[in-house]
Amino acid sequence: MTFRTTLAPVLLAALIPVGAIAAVTQGTALPVDLDEMRAALATEGYTVTEIEVEDGEIEVEALFDGTEVELTLAADGTVLGVETEEEDDDD
Repeated sequence: MTFRTTLAPVLLAALIPVGAIAAVTQGTALPVDLDEMRAALATEGYTVTEIEVEDGEIEVEALFDGTEVELTLAADGTVLGVETEEEDDDD
């Protein structure tokens, strides 16, 4: 086997989007204005359910591709962290 025939499929698979991989990642810069932030996240496919500003940080709860996502942002709009949790289907 050559490098090309064994590694190429692996690299290609890594490029294919899988399920609920968050579009916004740590280090992403978002607008500081909350309405603009909500619009920017909507453009990326998020449905924002709550935004809280406390202790100098912005916490955003949203849905992305059926997954609950919590984003923590610095006061300047830089994403510090992204946490995901599968949404319960037990309504």
